[in-house]
Amino acid sequence: MPKGQTRIPILQHALDAPSAFTPESLLEAVRTERNSPQDPAPEVCVLEFDGDLTDWLVATGRAKKWCPWACFHTSMETVEVDGERVGLIARTIGGPYAVLVAEQLAVSGTRVILGLTSAGQVSPGLRIPSLVIPATALRDEGTSYHYLPAAESVEADAGIVEALQKALGDIGLPVVTGPVWTTDAPYRETAEQLEQHASNGVLAVEMQAASLFAFGAVRRVRCGLVAHVTNGVGHPEADQFDRGTHQLAFEILKAMYRAGRRCQRVR
Repeated sequence: MPKGQTRIPILQHALDAPSAFTPESLLEAVRTERNSPQDPAPEVCVLEFDGDLTDWLVATGRAKKWCPWACFHTSMETVEVDGERVGLIARTIGGPYAVLVAEQLAVSGTRVILGLTSAGQVSPGLRIPSLVIPATALRDEGTSYHYLPAAESVEADAGIVEALQKALGDIGLPVVTGPVWTTDAPYRETAEQLEQHASNGVLAVEMQAASLFAFGAVRRVRCGLVAHVTNGVGHPEADQFDRGTHQLAFEILKAMYRAGRRCQRVR
């Protein structure tokens, strides 16, 4: 390395090199320890990052624990939508955690992985609350660089985006498609960054999209995300944390499942 040049570890990965530690080996260890059956996971699963909806579904008897899920870090609940079982995993916040679980879902039989997250408004013209379907995500995080070469952004699965647009049209909230900003450090979002990203057309900021999209592209798993823009941090004139009701969140989840199921059947 030339003198004075800084080596950036995250940019030095051999992306085509095999992993020394695999999700299959972890799941096998968990199944052995727990004597768990090797049942396939639901084909469509939702990562519900905030966790409040999952708590409500469990408390009201709508969601039940799915015991075959072989993971040290999380539990899986299932909820019925249109007579079919949807997998639901709560609080996998941030790119590393989301993709760790997504890797395990992919080798457990899940075909479509969708994320439901709260998000912050970046574009001053975006209404609060609203739903943003990311078409691209700025890669201001670390996980995506373990899957794809360095670039400014990563594209979402276009088929998933289209299906989500159709499914969410009757929810009763504005639905907007466009770029989001994925960050690892929500408490380091500066006023300058918000202004710059807003001027470039970014709609909202969240913590998972770029990581999930990169994982999905490399692992050939259909991934998508819905960002429920609930707060206007950085925009003092906006209402703060308008999250709506649990029932509304459940309707969003059901619409997401229908979109995911449609895409799963296409393949």
